[in-house]
Amino acid sequence: MLLAGCGPSVNRYLLIETSLRAHDPKGADAIVAAAEKDYGAKSRVLYGMDRGMTLQLAGDYQQSNAVLEQAEDEVDRLYTRRIRTETLAFMTNDTALPYEGDSYEQVLINVLKALNYATVGQWQDALVEARRIDHRLNVLSDRTKEKNAYRDDGFARYLTGILYESTGDVNNAFIAYRKAYETLEATRAWSHTAVPSQLRVDLLRTAEALHFTQELAEYQQAFPEMKWESSQALQQLAQVVVISYNGRAPHKEDQLLDLPISLDALQLVLLNRGISQSSRQSNRGVDTVLYGLNGRVVRVALPRLVPQKTQVRVDTVNLIADNGSRVVVNTELAHNVTAQADKALSERMAGITVKALARAATKFALAEGATRGAQQAAGKDAAPWVGLLVGLLTKGLAVASEEADKRSWQTLPDEIHLARVWVPAGRYQVQHSAGGPLEPLKPETLRTLSVGPGETAVVIQRVMP
Repeated sequence: MLLAGCGPSVNRYLLIETSLRAHDPKGADAIVAAAEKDYGAKSRVLYGMDRGMTLQLAGDYQQSNAVLEQAEDEVDRLYTRRIRTETLAFMTNDTALPYEGDSYEQVLINVLKALNYATVGQWQDALVEARRIDHRLNVLSDRTKEKNAYRDDGFARYLTGILYESTGDVNNAFIAYRKAYETLEATRAWSHTAVPSQLRVDLLRTAEALHFTQELAEYQQAFPEMKWESSQALQQLAQVVVISYNGRAPHKEDQLLDLPISLDALQLVLLNRGISQSSRQSNRGVDTVLYGLNGRVVRVALPRLVPQKTQVRVDTVNLIADNGSRVVVNTELAHNVTAQADKALSERMAGITVKALARAATKFALAEGATRGAQQAAGKDAAPWVGLLVGLLTKGLAVASEEADKRSWQTLPDEIHLARVWVPAGRYQVQHSAGGPLEPLKPETLRTLSVGPGETAVVIQRVMP
């Protein structure tokens, strides 16, 4: 049973990535849907996150929101955990806990829902999500005392500003733009995301439209190189907002620390795996037997983030009008998902480590107690053999059951890029081009847009170099 539990499992995310690379988002969604039971009851939120993303990419925006709504409801329900669930996780590992998602992932649930509504033109519903984002971030900011922690989200704030402005609420748009700018500036050291030039233009334009003389002067001084058109000049044009999901999200793997508590155990650890621990799954069955027989090795598993950085720095979108004219749109980095994931894990790592050490020590103590109790019950003659067998089972189980919680929203991209452009009203064919440094840009038709004066269209694309 112990050895079977250590075997490798099929990585569904590799299959999803293969489908997305082949420009088959419906195939990717089918993979997630078929794996619903594999996610299990403890990962209902994760299933909703993954499925919500693949449904959005497949163009099924209504069903995407239905699934994301369920995930959001589950997050709220899990806010208070049951004590017995915590106890079970303490005796095994954190995968026994329901997955709630990191704070930045919970915010992105509402971001995706807002984008879904905006894409199909349901602007009032999109505004509802914008207000939910505001509320979630305000609560997070109040709850998080550490100023350098993740307590606000520049990209989410920026998106709410775009939604407000697109529906004529310039005042709330300016407030959102200002918060986005301040957050991006405050988190730049760890988010590795500069303030997009488009956001600077948006601040100047809305400050001018609201006749905020002081704020306009401050931003003009801060952004002397920025040129912008007034809101009045843009009224008869149509707006296209491009959201580009670029690359692959990071994943997590086990970082296994085998702590010997005797000289013999130290020699065994050094011989078996060396001082630098490996996380190769194929070694776990061997480790279980060896460490179970020795009985003096305590295993601790910690999660380690593995980035998968994209090589594409700019995503290009072409808007081709019926008359043949072309508008080329280059996106900008607006959200570094990998940096957010790294920040979330680093903020929790101290607590994860303390808990893992306490759990490992408790499991070892229980195994040691069970072994000695079995030896005493067996009598003097049988005690060595009984102790060896019980030690193999109990201490081997303690080693085999130690696993870090590696769950994360892996259908997210590495980066989210954004662009806004105002064009004459009409019908446009939308094409995007993206490629790595060794691959020429290959255009692919996405969709056709029809936009009238003052209207806004949202284009969502996935770039998998």
